[in-house]
Amino acid sequence: MSVKLNSRQVGDVSVLDVAGRITLGEGSSALRDTLREMVKKGQKKVLLNLGEVSYIDSSGIGELVSGFTTVTNSGGQLKLLNLTKRVQDLLQITKLYTVFDIHDSEASAIRSFE
Repeated sequence: MSVKLNSRQVGDVSVLDVAGRITLGEGSSALRDTLREMVKKGQKKVLLNLGEVSYIDSSGIGELVSGFTTVTNSGGQLKLLNLTKRVQDLLQITKLYTVFDIHDSEASAIRSFE
């Protein structure tokens, strides 16, 4: 199964629900393209809900960093929500856990943008 992306608005925050595998190829490029589109549309507050991500590889981690950079350079904020244990461990191993603003509850993540 590849990645499924579903974007929704909660107030002025764009929530991107990600499900499946973020891997080299289709999964990571779909995520990259979607984040770029959101930035182009002027969506500055982006919340990536990774609760349904079953697997992420090094290229997927690269896309998270790239997306973070894209959104931040456009004056926006990108935050992560509902990390699975596997993704959380991967971010800690790669020392990226401190780079991202990570939340367990959507309500607190939405509030953190204010």
